[in-house]
Amino acid sequence: MKVSVLDLVPLREGQSYKEALEAMIRLAKKVESLGYYRYWIAEHHNTPSIASSATQLIIQHALANTKTIKVGSGGIMLPNHSPFIIAEQFGTLDVLYPNRVDLGLGRAPGTDMYTARAIRRNDDPDPHFPEDLEELQGYFEGINPVQAYPAPGRNVPIYILGSSTDSAYLAARLGLPYSFAAHFAPTLMEEAISIYRSKFRPSEYLDGPYVILGANAIVANSNEEAKKLSTTQIQSFLNIVTGKSKGLLPPVENEEEIWDNYIKTHKVPHFGPIAFQNKDIINQERRVVREMTRISFIGDKDTVKKQIEELRNRVEFDELIVNSYIYDEEAQHKSYELLAEVIKEINTGSKDEV
Repeated sequence: MKVSVLDLVPLREGQSYKEALEAMIRLAKKVESLGYYRYWIAEHHNTPSIASSATQLIIQHALANTKTIKVGSGGIMLPNHSPFIIAEQFGTLDVLYPNRVDLGLGRAPGTDMYTARAIRRNDDPDPHFPEDLEELQGYFEGINPVQAYPAPGRNVPIYILGSSTDSAYLAARLGLPYSFAAHFAPTLMEEAISIYRSKFRPSEYLDGPYVILGANAIVANSNEEAKKLSTTQIQSFLNIVTGKSKGLLPPVENEEEIWDNYIKTHKVPHFGPIAFQNKDIINQERRVVREMTRISFIGDKDTVKKQIEELRNRVEFDELIVNSYIYDEEAQHKSYELLAEVIKEINTGSKDEV
Protein backbone atom coordinates (compact mmCIF):
# COMPACT_ATOMS: atom_id res chain seq x y z
CA MET A 1 0.00 0.00 0.00
CA LYS A 2 1.37 3.37 -1.02
CA VAL A 3 0.91 6.42 1.19
CA SER A 4 0.79 10.02 0.01
CA VAL A 5 0.01 13.52 1.25
CA LEU A 6 -2.82 15.92 0.44
CA ASP A 7 -2.17 19.56 1.32
CA LEU A 8 -4.68 22.41 1.16
CA VAL A 9 -1.91 24.76 2.29
CA PRO A 10 -3.93 26.18 5.19
CA LEU A 11 -2.68 29.20 7.09
CA ARG A 12 -2.05 28.60 10.74
CA GLU A 13 -3.48 31.27 13.03
CA GLY A 14 -1.37 34.41 12.66
CA GLN A 15 0.51 33.22 9.57
CA SER A 16 0.98 35.18 6.36
CA TYR A 17 0.51 33.56 2.95
CA LYS A 18 4.28 33.56 2.45
CA GLU A 19 4.79 31.77 5.76
CA ALA A 20 2.14 29.18 4.86
CA LEU A 21 3.82 28.51 1.51
CA GLU A 22 7.21 28.20 3.19
CA ALA A 23 5.70 25.66 5.61
CA MET A 24 4.26 23.78 2.64
CA ILE A 25 7.74 23.41 1.13
CA ARG A 26 9.19 22.21 4.45
CA LEU A 27 6.44 19.60 4.67
CA ALA A 28 6.98 18.47 1.07
CA LYS A 29 10.69 17.99 1.72
CA LYS A 30 9.99 16.15 4.97
CA VAL A 31 7.56 13.63 3.50
CA GLU A 32 9.81 13.11 0.48
CA SER A 33 12.60 12.12 2.87
CA LEU A 34 10.19 9.71 4.59
CA GLY A 35 9.36 7.91 1.34
CA TYR A 36 5.85 9.21 0.70
CA TYR A 37 4.79 8.48 -2.87
CA ARG A 38 3.07 11.70 -3.98
CA TYR A 39 2.23 15.19 -2.74
CA TRP A 40 -1.04 16.65 -3.98
CA ILE A 41 -2.23 20.21 -3.60
CA ALA A 42 -5.93 21.10 -3.64
CA GLU A 43 -7.57 23.98 -5.50
CA HIS A 44 -9.73 26.32 -3.42
CA HIS A 45 -10.90 29.87 -4.06
CA ASN A 46 -12.28 32.83 -2.11
CA THR A 47 -11.07 31.30 1.15
CA PRO A 48 -8.73 33.65 3.04
CA SER A 49 -7.40 30.88 5.29
CA ILE A 50 -6.13 28.72 2.39
CA ALA A 51 -3.09 29.57 0.26
CA SER A 52 -3.63 27.08 -2.60
CA SER A 53 -5.80 29.14 -4.97
CA ALA A 54 -3.09 29.44 -7.67
CA THR A 55 -2.70 25.67 -7.59
CA GLN A 56 -0.58 25.21 -10.71
CA LEU A 57 1.97 27.78 -9.50
CA ILE A 58 2.23 26.10 -6.11
CA ILE A 59 2.67 22.67 -7.74
CA GLN A 60 5.57 24.08 -9.77
CA HIS A 61 7.06 25.60 -6.60
CA ALA A 62 6.83 22.24 -4.81
CA LEU A 63 8.40 20.43 -7.76
CA ALA A 64 11.25 22.92 -7.87
CA ASN A 65 12.01 22.39 -4.18
CA THR A 66 11.87 18.57 -4.15
CA LYS A 67 13.75 15.92 -6.10
CA THR A 68 11.89 12.64 -6.42
CA ILE A 69 8.37 12.76 -4.99
CA LYS A 70 5.49 12.99 -7.45
CA VAL A 71 3.64 16.32 -7.16
CA GLY A 72 0.22 17.09 -8.53
CA SER A 73 -3.28 18.37 -8.11
CA GLY A 74 -5.75 16.98 -5.65
CA GLY A 75 -7.30 18.38 -7.59
CA ILE A 76 -7.65 20.86 -10.38
CA MET A 77 -11.35 21.72 -10.60
CA LEU A 78 -11.69 21.33 -14.35
CA PRO A 79 -14.94 23.33 -14.74
CA ASN A 80 -12.98 26.41 -13.61
CA HIS A 81 -10.48 26.16 -16.45
CA SER A 82 -10.06 25.81 -20.16
CA PRO A 83 -8.91 22.25 -20.93
CA PHE A 84 -6.52 23.81 -23.47
CA ILE A 85 -4.78 25.92 -20.81
CA ILE A 86 -4.58 23.00 -18.35
CA ALA A 87 -2.94 20.89 -21.07
CA GLU A 88 -0.41 23.64 -21.79
CA GLN A 89 0.38 24.13 -18.11
CA PHE A 90 0.73 20.47 -17.14
CA GLY A 91 2.50 19.62 -20.39
CA THR A 92 5.05 22.30 -19.51
CA LEU A 93 5.40 20.98 -15.96
CA ASP A 94 6.08 17.51 -17.36
CA VAL A 95 8.76 18.91 -19.66
CA LEU A 96 10.47 20.54 -16.68
CA TYR A 97 9.92 17.65 -14.24
CA PRO A 98 9.37 14.49 -16.33
CA ASN A 99 7.52 11.57 -14.75
CA ARG A 100 6.86 13.52 -11.54
CA VAL A 101 3.63 15.35 -12.40
CA ASP A 102 0.10 14.11 -11.57
CA LEU A 103 -3.12 15.67 -12.84
CA GLY A 104 -6.00 14.95 -10.48
CA LEU A 105 -9.29 16.40 -11.74
CA GLY A 106 -12.51 17.28 -9.94
CA ARG A 107 -15.90 18.32 -11.25
CA ALA A 108 -16.91 20.70 -8.43
CA PRO A 109 -16.04 24.42 -8.47
CA GLY A 110 -14.05 24.28 -5.22
CA THR A 111 -15.81 27.40 -4.02
CA ASP A 112 -19.20 29.12 -3.79
CA MET A 113 -21.25 29.78 -6.91
CA TYR A 114 -20.63 33.55 -6.88
CA THR A 115 -16.89 32.92 -7.04
CA ALA A 116 -17.42 30.19 -9.65
CA ARG A 117 -19.13 32.76 -11.88
CA ALA A 118 -16.20 35.15 -11.39
CA ILE A 119 -13.78 32.38 -12.40
CA ARG A 120 -15.74 31.03 -15.36
CA ARG A 121 -17.13 34.36 -16.57
CA ASN A 122 -20.51 32.80 -17.32
CA ASP A 123 -23.64 31.59 -15.52
CA ASP A 124 -23.73 28.07 -16.98
CA PRO A 125 -24.50 25.74 -14.03
CA ASP A 126 -23.59 22.62 -16.03
CA PRO A 127 -19.85 21.91 -15.71
CA HIS A 128 -19.69 19.65 -18.84
CA PHE A 129 -17.05 17.64 -17.02
CA PRO A 130 -17.00 14.49 -19.22
CA GLU A 131 -16.75 16.59 -22.39
CA ASP A 132 -14.01 18.80 -20.93
CA LEU A 133 -12.10 15.72 -19.80
CA GLU A 134 -12.30 14.17 -23.27
CA GLU A 135 -11.03 17.42 -24.78
CA LEU A 136 -8.17 17.54 -22.27
CA GLN A 137 -7.13 13.97 -23.04
CA GLY A 138 -7.19 14.84 -26.73
CA TYR A 139 -4.58 17.55 -26.23
CA PHE A 140 -2.18 15.11 -24.57
CA GLU A 141 -2.86 12.55 -27.30
CA GLY A 142 -2.39 15.18 -30.02
CA ILE A 143 -5.68 14.37 -31.79
CA ASN A 144 -7.60 17.64 -31.38
CA PRO A 145 -7.95 20.16 -34.24
CA VAL A 146 -5.56 22.51 -32.43
CA GLN A 147 -2.55 21.55 -30.35
CA ALA A 148 -1.80 22.65 -26.76
CA TYR A 149 1.97 22.54 -27.00
CA PRO A 150 3.98 21.07 -25.34
CA ALA A 151 1.26 18.65 -24.20
CA PRO A 152 1.08 16.29 -27.22
CA GLY A 153 2.77 13.04 -26.34
CA ARG A 154 3.51 14.00 -22.74
CA ASN A 155 2.83 11.24 -20.24
CA VAL A 156 0.87 13.13 -17.57
CA PRO A 157 -1.31 10.62 -15.66
CA ILE A 158 -4.89 11.74 -15.07
CA TYR A 159 -6.86 10.82 -11.95
CA ILE A 160 -10.58 11.30 -11.38
CA LEU A 161 -11.40 12.79 -7.98
CA GLY A 162 -14.79 12.58 -6.38
CA SER A 163 -17.05 12.04 -3.43
CA SER A 164 -20.07 10.65 -5.29
CA THR A 165 -21.16 7.70 -7.36
CA ASP A 166 -21.19 9.86 -10.52
CA SER A 167 -17.42 10.23 -10.41
CA ALA A 168 -17.04 6.50 -9.74
CA TYR A 169 -19.04 5.58 -12.85
CA LEU A 170 -17.04 8.02 -14.97
CA ALA A 171 -13.63 6.85 -13.75
CA ALA A 172 -14.65 3.22 -14.29
CA ARG A 173 -15.99 3.85 -17.81
CA LEU A 174 -12.83 5.70 -18.86
CA GLY A 175 -10.45 3.23 -17.21
CA LEU A 176 -8.78 5.90 -15.08
CA PRO A 177 -7.55 5.75 -11.48
CA TYR A 178 -10.05 7.02 -8.91
CA SER A 179 -9.42 9.08 -5.79
CA PHE A 180 -12.27 9.24 -3.28
CA ALA A 181 -12.47 12.18 -0.89
CA ALA A 182 -13.26 10.31 2.32
CA HIS A 183 -11.24 12.87 4.29
CA PHE A 184 -14.24 15.20 4.27
CA ALA A 185 -17.15 13.40 2.52
CA PRO A 186 -17.12 9.71 3.50
CA THR A 187 -20.86 9.03 3.23
CA LEU A 188 -20.76 7.26 -0.16
CA MET A 189 -17.29 5.78 0.25
CA GLU A 190 -18.18 2.07 0.21
CA GLU A 191 -20.80 2.41 -2.53
CA ALA A 192 -18.69 4.58 -4.84
CA ILE A 193 -15.58 2.41 -4.58
CA SER A 194 -17.64 -0.74 -5.10
CA ILE A 195 -19.18 0.76 -8.25
CA TYR A 196 -15.79 1.82 -9.56
CA ARG A 197 -14.23 -1.60 -9.05
CA SER A 198 -17.17 -3.58 -10.46
CA LYS A 199 -17.71 -1.34 -13.50
CA PHE A 200 -14.05 -0.71 -14.35
CA ARG A 201 -13.09 -1.08 -18.01
CA PRO A 202 -9.40 -1.66 -18.79
CA SER A 203 -7.91 1.11 -20.90
CA GLU A 204 -4.66 2.24 -22.46
CA TYR A 205 -4.04 4.07 -19.19
CA LEU A 206 -4.75 1.32 -16.67
CA ASP A 207 -5.17 -2.45 -16.80
CA GLY A 208 -7.17 -2.73 -13.59
CA PRO A 209 -8.89 -0.47 -11.05
CA TYR A 210 -6.76 1.71 -8.81
CA VAL A 211 -8.24 3.47 -5.77
CA ILE A 212 -6.64 6.28 -3.80
CA LEU A 213 -8.51 6.92 -0.57
CA GLY A 214 -8.39 10.30 1.14
CA ALA A 215 -8.23 10.23 4.93
CA ASN A 216 -7.22 12.38 7.87
CA ALA A 217 -4.37 11.25 10.10
CA ILE A 218 -3.02 12.53 13.40
CA VAL A 219 -0.40 10.24 14.92
CA ALA A 220 1.51 10.94 18.12
CA ASN A 221 3.49 9.12 20.76
CA SER A 222 0.34 8.57 22.83
CA ASN A 223 -3.39 8.39 22.22
CA GLU A 224 -3.91 11.28 24.62
CA GLU A 225 -1.51 13.54 22.74
CA ALA A 226 -3.08 12.63 19.38
CA LYS A 227 -6.59 13.36 20.66
CA LYS A 228 -5.47 16.75 21.90
CA LEU A 229 -3.80 17.54 18.58
CA SER A 230 -6.99 16.47 16.78
CA THR A 231 -8.96 19.31 18.38
CA THR A 232 -7.42 21.56 15.70
CA GLN A 233 -9.07 19.37 13.07
CA ILE A 234 -12.43 19.51 14.86
CA GLN A 235 -12.23 23.30 15.05
CA SER A 236 -11.37 23.47 11.35
CA PHE A 237 -14.33 21.36 10.29
CA LEU A 238 -16.67 23.24 12.62
CA ASN A 239 -15.58 26.45 10.92
CA ILE A 240 -16.32 24.87 7.53
CA VAL A 241 -19.78 23.78 8.68
CA THR A 242 -20.60 27.20 10.11
CA GLY A 243 -19.17 29.13 7.17
CA LYS A 244 -16.30 30.73 9.06
CA SER A 245 -12.92 30.95 7.39
CA LYS A 246 -10.15 30.80 9.95
CA GLY A 247 -6.63 29.48 9.87
CA LEU A 248 -5.62 26.37 11.75
CA LEU A 249 -6.25 27.06 15.43
CA PRO A 250 -4.15 25.85 18.36
CA PRO A 251 -5.37 22.66 20.05
CA VAL A 252 -7.39 22.77 23.25
CA GLU A 253 -7.45 20.22 26.04
CA ASN A 254 -10.30 18.10 24.68
CA GLU A 255 -13.23 18.08 22.27
CA GLU A 256 -15.79 19.05 24.91
CA GLU A 257 -13.98 22.35 25.40
CA ILE A 258 -14.64 23.18 21.75
CA TRP A 259 -18.36 22.57 22.08
CA ASP A 260 -18.61 24.37 25.41
CA ASN A 261 -16.93 27.42 23.88
CA TYR A 262 -19.17 27.16 20.83
CA ILE A 263 -22.28 27.23 22.98
CA LYS A 264 -21.05 30.25 24.91
CA THR A 265 -20.03 32.31 21.91
CA HIS A 266 -22.56 31.34 19.26
CA LYS A 267 -25.65 29.58 20.46
CA VAL A 268 -26.67 30.25 24.04
CA PRO A 269 -29.70 32.50 24.45
CA HIS A 270 -29.55 34.90 27.38
CA PHE A 271 -32.31 36.03 29.70
CA GLY A 272 -30.87 38.82 31.79
CA PRO A 273 -27.77 37.46 33.50
CA ILE A 274 -28.74 33.82 32.86
CA ALA A 275 -27.24 31.82 30.00
CA PHE A 276 -29.09 28.63 29.14
CA GLN A 277 -26.79 25.59 28.97
CA ASN A 278 -28.76 23.39 26.61
CA LYS A 279 -26.25 21.25 24.75
CA ASP A 280 -28.95 19.91 22.47
CA ILE A 281 -28.64 23.06 20.41
CA ILE A 282 -25.21 22.00 19.10
CA ASN A 283 -26.10 18.39 18.31
CA GLN A 284 -26.63 19.04 14.60
CA GLU A 285 -23.26 20.70 14.13
CA ARG A 286 -21.55 18.00 16.17
CA ARG A 287 -23.16 15.25 14.06
CA VAL A 288 -22.11 16.90 10.81
CA VAL A 289 -18.51 17.41 11.96
CA ARG A 290 -18.25 13.82 13.21
CA GLU A 291 -19.62 12.47 9.92
CA MET A 292 -17.25 14.61 7.85
CA THR A 293 -14.23 13.46 9.89
CA ARG A 294 -15.32 9.83 10.25
CA ILE A 295 -12.37 8.56 8.18
CA SER A 296 -9.67 9.83 10.51
CA PHE A 297 -6.78 7.87 11.99
CA ILE A 298 -6.09 9.36 15.41
CA GLY A 299 -3.85 7.84 18.08
CA ASP A 300 -0.47 6.30 18.69
CA LYS A 301 1.13 3.93 16.18
CA ASP A 302 -0.61 0.80 17.44
CA THR A 303 -4.02 2.49 17.47
CA VAL A 304 -3.63 3.96 14.01
CA LYS A 305 -2.39 0.66 12.61
CA LYS A 306 -5.55 -1.05 13.87
CA GLN A 307 -7.72 1.74 12.46
CA ILE A 308 -6.15 1.45 9.01
CA GLU A 309 -6.44 -2.34 9.01
CA GLU A 310 -10.09 -2.13 10.07
CA LEU A 311 -10.78 0.28 7.20
CA ARG A 312 -9.04 -2.06 4.74
CA ASN A 313 -11.39 -4.81 5.87
CA ARG A 314 -14.36 -2.60 4.98
CA VAL A 315 -13.25 -1.10 1.68
CA GLU A 316 -10.60 -2.07 -0.87
CA PHE A 317 -8.10 0.66 -1.71
CA ASP A 318 -4.60 0.67 -3.15
CA GLU A 319 -3.22 3.91 -1.72
CA LEU A 320 -3.87 6.28 1.15
CA ILE A 321 -3.59 10.01 0.62
CA VAL A 322 -3.54 11.75 3.96
CA ASN A 323 -4.54 15.20 5.11
CA SER A 324 -3.26 16.41 8.47
CA TYR A 325 -4.73 19.39 10.29
CA ILE A 326 -2.12 19.84 13.02
CA TYR A 327 -1.34 23.32 14.32
CA ASP A 328 2.21 22.75 15.52
CA GLU A 329 4.49 22.21 12.53
CA GLU A 330 6.92 19.98 14.41
CA ALA A 331 4.05 17.80 15.64
CA GLN A 332 2.71 17.59 12.09
CA HIS A 333 6.07 16.40 10.79
CA LYS A 334 6.27 13.86 13.62
CA SER A 335 2.79 12.60 12.75
CA TYR A 336 3.82 11.92 9.15
CA GLU A 337 6.99 10.22 10.39
CA LEU A 338 5.02 7.89 12.67
CA LEU A 339 2.44 7.22 9.96
CA ALA A 340 5.20 6.20 7.54
CA GLU A 341 6.41 3.71 10.15
CA VAL A 342 2.88 2.33 10.52
CA ILE A 343 2.52 1.84 6.77
CA LYS A 344 5.88 0.07 6.61
CA GLU A 345 4.75 -2.29 9.36
CA ILE A 346 1.51 -3.01 7.51
CA ASN A 347 3.37 -3.56 4.24
CA THR A 348 5.85 -5.91 5.85
CA GLY A 349 3.06 -8.43 6.07
CA SER A 350 1.48 -7.67 2.69
CA LYS A 351 4.71 -7.03 0.70
CA ASP A 352 3.26 -3.80 -0.67
CA GLU A 353 5.38 -0.75 -1.39
CA VAL A 354 5.45 2.16 1.03
